[in-house]
Amino acid sequence: MNLRNVAIIAHVDHGKTTLVDRLLQQSGTFRENQKVAERAMDSNDLERERGITILAKAASVQWKDIRINIVDTPGHADFGGEVERILNMVDGALVLVDAAEGPLPQTKFVVSKALKVGLKPIVVINKVDRPDARPTEVINEVFDLFAALDASEEQLDFPILYGSAKQGWMADSPDGPKDAGMQPLFDLIVRHVAPPQVEQGPFRMIGTILEANNFLGRIITGRISSGTIKPNQAVKVLGADGKLIEQGRISKILAFRGIERTPLDEAEAGDIVAIAGLTKGTVADTFCDPSVDTPLQAQPIDPPTVSMSFIVNNSPLAGTEGDKVTSRMIRDRLLREAEGNVALRVVEAADKDSMEVSGRGELQLAILIETMRREGFELSVSRPRVVLQKDEAGVWQEPIEEVVIDVDEEHSGVVVQKMSERKAEMIEMRPSGGNRLRLVFYAPTRGLIGYQGELLTDTRGTAIMNRIFHGYAAYKGEIQGRRNGVLISNDQGEAVAYAMFKLEDRGPMMIEPGWKVYKGMIVGEHTRDNDLEINVLKGKQLTNIRTTSKDEAVRLTPPIRMTLEKALAYIEDDELVEVTPKSIRLRKKHLDPNDRKRAEKAREAVA
Repeated sequence: MNLRNVAIIAHVDHGKTTLVDRLLQQSGTFRENQKVAERAMDSNDLERERGITILAKAASVQWKDIRINIVDTPGHADFGGEVERILNMVDGALVLVDAAEGPLPQTKFVVSKALKVGLKPIVVINKVDRPDARPTEVINEVFDLFAALDASEEQLDFPILYGSAKQGWMADSPDGPKDAGMQPLFDLIVRHVAPPQVEQGPFRMIGTILEANNFLGRIITGRISSGTIKPNQAVKVLGADGKLIEQGRISKILAFRGIERTPLDEAEAGDIVAIAGLTKGTVADTFCDPSVDTPLQAQPIDPPTVSMSFIVNNSPLAGTEGDKVTSRMIRDRLLREAEGNVALRVVEAADKDSMEVSGRGELQLAILIETMRREGFELSVSRPRVVLQKDEAGVWQEPIEEVVIDVDEEHSGVVVQKMSERKAEMIEMRPSGGNRLRLVFYAPTRGLIGYQGELLTDTRGTAIMNRIFHGYAAYKGEIQGRRNGVLISNDQGEAVAYAMFKLEDRGPMMIEPGWKVYKGMIVGEHTRDNDLEINVLKGKQLTNIRTTSKDEAVRLTPPIRMTLEKALAYIEDDELVEVTPKSIRLRKKHLDPNDRKRAEKAREAVA
């Protein structure tokens, strides 16, 4: 069969999406004069803004007489649920590694999954044009990584290419030749990746990617394991346990040609296609001929490690900036998200006013919140909490992450100190070139919530931190939280510059003059460890007596800017982040001071 299915896997920002751009361009997928956006596969706004891939996507290129289906996967650990499913669809993997940074935690995570499935990897050392590139050492690190992950002899005998996706060339040596473009990579994929294995029997396909389309309804992408399928053919959907979920007909079959989708009259086993027409079938379900009774085996998904409460926004400013504010709307949106994203778990709370959402990490949940606020939702969210488990002996276990921090030698002391305060255990410390050290820790997830900003402050923005879920271990005990209290508004109205100027010695503000505030809203950080109620609405008392003295000019210190991730990491358990399409505000869970005191007494009584 003249077909190859290959996934591109790598750590975040190692150049996967740029490599796909070059493969599409040099295979003749685009016309000579066609205007194509950079990183064509990163199609949604958040992906373009942040420069990361969030959703896995497929494309295909024609090389000579062979069609190559390419799947671009996310590089961030929080979106690992996307990667795990994708590996079922492909027969080979391009492991892309930065020539300077070497293999990082996400590379390790995805490669371990790929080796377990039995894929034969091709290693591509990208960015060899970097001034600090060290391709030979990186190859040794990759080999050590494969050996540590129990790769077979065949998998350890991997082919290697060097090049620069940005400059558009690949070669057998870091020095070139550079004039062949991407041809060596195309030829290697054709030679090294086996054609898809086709099973005998009627149509069967496992759902891998789910998306909604305004015209076609639900679209499920997957690889056909056996048989063929045509539009209007009757199919049924089986769950992982073999139960019938629904029966229906296929309204449309779409295949990937370049980054576009084209309708097909018939699709064969081995090809990656998208089908439409079914209303209930989802990811990890088996789509098959009505005569099939046993479902295909789906890849297990790692459990969520962090959870958050999504609560109806009940602040005095609720409904003034967004148009989707009711609990029913929030509930429906979250359940719709959980259908397509198997790494998310959504459970309705007993009081019906909030939803418990669990995911892989705070970034995954922050991306979901950001997406919802752009759709017009208003909601409040609680501080991220780790998902604890009990072992057989009844002892509480908490999620532990492997943390790799690349840092200048001069700042390594403060990083080790801060990580030990967070109950982290150092595993490794070694030089990584250019007067930098690579520190590896096993740290509890709850200790890492909010540490990214502090790390950048401590190291003057030079440290790079990467995290990956490692496993569960015994609960490590109390970890010191935020040391400062907060400044809380004691009234509702618009903030006044004069009042804020007089309160500056109490601590830095988080608001600007003219902003709307309400009772119980957090307006700044206290310089001490207790919370303080303040009045930011009090204007200057004006009289009709003129004096010779001039009014002093009010010059305010710039406020602390709170991004969504920063706000989620900053708040404590008795606080919430109010998210609207226009604003991100911090507030106390109980807006009334008397309610706060009662809740505090109740907490102390329980403790």
